[in-house]
Amino acid sequence: MSSMQPTTFDLLADHEPAQQPRAEQIGEQSWVLRGFALPIVDQVLSALDALLAAAPLRHMVTPGGFSMSVGTSSCGALGWITDRSGYRYSAVDPLSGRPWPAMPLVLFELAQTAAQRAGFADFHADSCLINQYIPGAKMSLHQDKDEHAYAAPIVSLSLGLPAMFLFGGFARSDKSQRIPLLHGDMVVWGGVDRLRFHGVLPIKPGRHPRLGERRINLTFRVAG
Repeated sequence: MSSMQPTTFDLLADHEPAQQPRAEQIGEQSWVLRGFALPIVDQVLSALDALLAAAPLRHMVTPGGFSMSVGTSSCGALGWITDRSGYRYSAVDPLSGRPWPAMPLVLFELAQTAAQRAGFADFHADSCLINQYIPGAKMSLHQDKDEHAYAAPIVSLSLGLPAMFLFGGFARSDKSQRIPLLHGDMVVWGGVDRLRFHGVLPIKPGRHPRLGERRINLTFRVAG
């Protein structure tokens, strides 16, 4: 008998096909995967706790001098940062001066499996941005354009309080879809949809049984 530990792929596959999470197409190459992370959410939350102990959340300042309403951190080879100098990726956490924590295997494999489910093979994220929203926090419409290339998709995981995700077009003024996201939902967009504007409406007050009065979003990217 093999002594190998099951991978994230194996754990998620155990819930297929009878319990396979529902996939909702929101663009030509964009999908919401309902409850995709729930089968392994305990492992995800454990990994998240360790990451935030190593690289605590902080409110970064935008190039315009405004403090972001979301608390941020990162893991992986590169972390997304912002200050008065601009938006960019860095191999070093500016708060500690040390490299960002390594991306836990459970998160890497979860993102890879979600990307594969959405039609994007061989997704190898090298960056995971961790955003914490408390009630009232939001994310304005924006494009993910700080990466070196756009061939890889964006993979996003929602945890905690519900959020209303805005998924727009290729101009900020285009009409946006309003897509409710719940604990364990994942969104994947790439290909022709890679540069769509997206954001999050202000989080409504509430209390999640596992994460309390907050929503945490993990965004996986190929940044390098």
